[in-house]
Amino acid sequence: MKKLLICVAFALLVLPFAGIFAVPVFLSPALAACQTSGQLVVSEVPDQLTAVTSDGVSVTLRRAQLTHAATIITVGSGIDGVGRQGVLIALMAALTESTLRMLANAAHPASLDMPNDGVGSDHDSLGLFQMRPTSGWGTVAELMDARYQVRAFFGGPDGPNYPSPAGLLDIAGWQTADPGTAAQAVERSAYPDRYQNYQPVAESIIAALTKPALPGNPNAAPLDNVLETTSVVFPLPTGTWVRASGYGWRDDTMTGGRAFHAGTDYGAADGTPILAVADGVVTWAGPYGLYGQLIVVEHTVDGSRVASAYAHMWESGVRVSVGERVTAGQHIGDVGASGKSQGAHLHFEIRPGGSFEPSVDAEGWLAEHGAAGVDAATSGTSACLSSAAG
Repeated sequence: MKKLLICVAFALLVLPFAGIFAVPVFLSPALAACQTSGQLVVSEVPDQLTAVTSDGVSVTLRRAQLTHAATIITVGSGIDGVGRQGVLIALMAALTESTLRMLANAAHPASLDMPNDGVGSDHDSLGLFQMRPTSGWGTVAELMDARYQVRAFFGGPDGPNYPSPAGLLDIAGWQTADPGTAAQAVERSAYPDRYQNYQPVAESIIAALTKPALPGNPNAAPLDNVLETTSVVFPLPTGTWVRASGYGWRDDTMTGGRAFHAGTDYGAADGTPILAVADGVVTWAGPYGLYGQLIVVEHTVDGSRVASAYAHMWESGVRVSVGERVTAGQHIGDVGASGKSQGAHLHFEIRPGGSFEPSVDAEGWLAEHGAAGVDAATSGTSACLSSAAG
């Protein structure tokens, strides 16, 4: 959480204060990188996966092996400092040592009666990473527990056997080392060069089992899983709004200069319900510089990604959270005047391609997609509300 707050503060300081007028990039790549760096979320475990090693050998992994891979990804992503690189190294190590199987060993007869995927014979080594009780990695029962072995491999101050044997987090410079070299630093194998061979397979596992996580919410719906919307609607209830300012160049009433307005402003009474324009997933819900309280929703419309943004709510007017799935017409917020605003209104943006792409004329987009709820009788510029800049 501390890292997230630092990233947010950094983004708000470095983003242009022309903000909502100079074609802003809400959820800037720098901010997204801060929030999602290294974070992986397992979306599904397939029945099998075939990949090819560096030396050209085809490897087919079954569901039980991929379930152990999912455990490595999930446990690793929950440990501060591991990130994607650490998960990749752990997968390479487990693939090399056991082909992602929980192996018992006759040297420890008790292990044969514990859940296992087969019997190994390398000294008294056990489990996914072939850890040895006699080397201090843990008891037989502990090492036959996949989650324990993963935690032991990653190590660190909160690892089960800190400071020795050393896990990945206990090894200086592992982040910039060759992944195979980093795996060997933990495993200390007599065959140090073999781990690198499995990097392509480990990469394939990560690609097949995970989706990018949403900012700030590791349990959120993956952005690759935004379903096609069932309908498109206007963002305010019929009869509650007037058009205060359109998309494009205009005179900024707060600065007196010419500025580009990246959205469309709709004047409405304080507290008027704001509606999601389509089914989607919330990717931002909270303060964002001159936007004030902002909600961003990612949608799939006609097979393409689209982001919608709703700005200037009061803090109490944000009714959804990051990662939440919403439906077209759902009440997601209330009109307010936070941020750069001279009166209660909704600043609304549409960005085909997603949050990182340029905005377009929202009114034209809504008309093109047959948005339900457009109130032609009340649309048009209102002199009394034209000062609602934002």
